Amino acid sequence: MDQIKSILKEILQVNVAPDVFTWLEEKRPLNTAFALLPRKTGKAVVNVTAGQSGQLDAIIPGFTVDGWTIDRLGRAYLLLNLDTADKDAYFRVIENLFLAAEMGELVALYSALPLLAYPEIWVKRCSEGIRSNIGSVLEAIMYSNPYPAQNLDQSAWNQLVLKAFFTDKDINKIIGIDTRANKELAYILSDYAHERWAAGREVNPKSWRLVGPFIDDKLFEDIKRLFEEGNLADRRAGALAVSASNYQPARTLLNKYPELVTAIENKNLSWDTLTGN
Repeated sequence: MDQIKSILKEILQVNVAPDVFTWLEEKRPLNTAFALLPRKTGKAVVNVTAGQSGQLDAIIPGFTVDGWTIDRLGRAYLLLNLDTADKDAYFRVIENLFLAAEMGELVALYSALPLLAYPEIWVKRCSEGIRSNIGSVLEAIMYSNPYPAQNLDQSAWNQLVLKAFFTDKDINKIIGIDTRANKELAYILSDYAHERWAAGREVNPKSWRLVGPFIDDKLFEDIKRLFEEGNLADRRAGALAVSASNYQPARTLLNKYPELVTAIENKNLSWDTLTGN
């Protein structure tokens, strides 16, 4: 992680006064530095160049500090300065930070998961974070954070995605949203849709993004409903879902809507352009 540390150092040096950066580099108990840091750095959003963002993404695909506050970045930088030689000691230090953390500290800690050594030892902590009801904490785990997709098992990953829909998060910002799609999740989202329909509530049309590749006899009934009873966003979502499917009855249904087929083929319709989170 030396390259990442070097880039974060470079970003910090142009976003804080020299004396503040000197303070960051001084040796002191980590929990003390973590708690005091916002008073030293402030909470302004960091300025990051396109080149720096590109460098970070090249080293850890999907990872970015764009939109981070200075204190969040400073805390991540402090974590990169920890001695990782003793795995158990390293775990205890960071776990104690999690246990004592207030909201801003939790955001920094979860955001920094891709930067921590021994990724396998943070899986339980990440899974527990998904159960949080704090929006900023959930976004720290879900948005531009490659750790969950790379390390969570299927059950925990599916819980993360369901929580994202349940809390109206933007799934376009979840790294691995398509590569980690699975049939179990498709059925979970189908059941979730049925619950919302039964309650007279709308279903986020982007949920069908994760159903499309797994359309079968049962899931096809949901897709038909989108076309036959849904609004324009539902029909567009149904079309996009079917475009990822080899299930022939679904393909036949889609062909009845040539304007949607054309829009998808011409890239005028995609999950990125579909209305809704």
